[in-house]
Amino acid sequence: MQYSEILELYLKYPDRTAFAPEARDGSAVILYHGAQGLEKARHLSMLSGCPEVCEADRQRIYSVIESIESARSDEFQAHVQELDEGDDILSASYDDAPIIRLVNTTVIKAVKSGASDIHFEGMTGRFAVRFRIDGKLATVREFPKNIQDSVVARIKVMSDLDVAETRKPQDGRINLKIGSRDVDIRVSTIPSVTGEKAVLRILEKSAGTVSLEKTGMPDSMLPAFRKMIRRPNGIILVTGPTGSGKTTTLYSALGEIVSDDINIMTIEDPVEYHNEKITQVQVNRAVDITFASAVRSFLRQDPDVILIGEIRDKETAQAAVQASLTGHLVLSTLHTNSAPTAVARLIDMDVEPFLLSSSLVSVMGQRLVRKLCPHCRKAVETDAYVREFFAEAGDMPGVIYEPVGCDECMHTGYSGRTGIFEMLNVDDSIRKLINAKADASEIAHEAMKSGYRPFIYHGFHLVGSGVTSAGEVIAVTGSK
Repeated sequence: MQYSEILELYLKYPDRTAFAPEARDGSAVILYHGAQGLEKARHLSMLSGCPEVCEADRQRIYSVIESIESARSDEFQAHVQELDEGDDILSASYDDAPIIRLVNTTVIKAVKSGASDIHFEGMTGRFAVRFRIDGKLATVREFPKNIQDSVVARIKVMSDLDVAETRKPQDGRINLKIGSRDVDIRVSTIPSVTGEKAVLRILEKSAGTVSLEKTGMPDSMLPAFRKMIRRPNGIILVTGPTGSGKTTTLYSALGEIVSDDINIMTIEDPVEYHNEKITQVQVNRAVDITFASAVRSFLRQDPDVILIGEIRDKETAQAAVQASLTGHLVLSTLHTNSAPTAVARLIDMDVEPFLLSSSLVSVMGQRLVRKLCPHCRKAVETDAYVREFFAEAGDMPGVIYEPVGCDECMHTGYSGRTGIFEMLNVDDSIRKLINAKADASEIAHEAMKSGYRPFIYHGFHLVGSGVTSAGEVIAVTGSK
């Protein structure tokens, strides 16, 4: 196999920092460093038929990797020509400094890979770039430690931050266009014992919303949820940790009800999905546009539906309740571990129980699990602990699927993600418990009588049908 073909295989590995192929007189040798590098070098050797594997020090491998990336600069040039003039990433001086080119290529690669976050992170003796793809972090490249300050400084310049300030955290934003894709990047820098770290959250403003079916919501839940979002008033909450797809679900719901005869207004931080038929406002604390102040202003704009990006304080919670009680449908998100705990969370924010019981109509709990790669998943016999974990939801089939890893899924065993849901609808019995300030377990127990099923039930279905692995559901739900 020619060096160019070996290089093509090498470039498919998500983490290429501990090994690299080097051209030698028309053939190639695969260099490696450390046990991890040796394992990957042997794997590449087996795939390519290249017999020569040689140990090398880390600096030599860095040098080979840098030469490979330099040779690929033509690919970067092609991407650049797709972009519009005037965007920050397209500074005409990008050729003047390797650091500018490094940051630009990293951002473009992250967007093309579908990464949600980029971590530029200093470590002992090295500087790493990591991508979060499908919820998991993976090291993409490592560089010499001495470029860390220059890379972070370049990111600060792009996001209009103070380059000279290295002692305190800073937050900024980059807006750019990659091809036809409008990308908004939130930037956060923070000092650490190994130097400043920068994390970039990637938000594609031009990304279209998905349908409710494509969020992964089970068929048994869809009719009830669709009925709720067509109510004239009340509060509908979607709960879950950061990055669990809550905003995607809410915009999928808005996509079902948006029309010319409905006035929908949103307040978000930031606006993640753009829709011309919806009035969208972004939080701007510099001019006192907060979630709560925006909701109060919305009420004078004759809205039918209000979407609040997140209920995170007493003022916003009370504004949401008042909006729902005055005849508006309010959709929002809340950071709680499950749907039943949302009630206790709102009461902790000093929302009066009698007002909450009158306004809250439904709470949707949501997580994201990785889907098994259909090209390499393997059938295994179901372990006893898996049967025990899912026993509440039913008898797990004797054979389930587990991840393996292949070229199609970058050797992770997973490809893409889907939602795992639970839904609690507030009826008269739940309202009585809210008024009595009952705890989450009492509310969950009562809700089970009227159809509420916790995450484990949807997870049972996903594992049994081979969509995901038991380990994913157990990791996401934590417990029964």
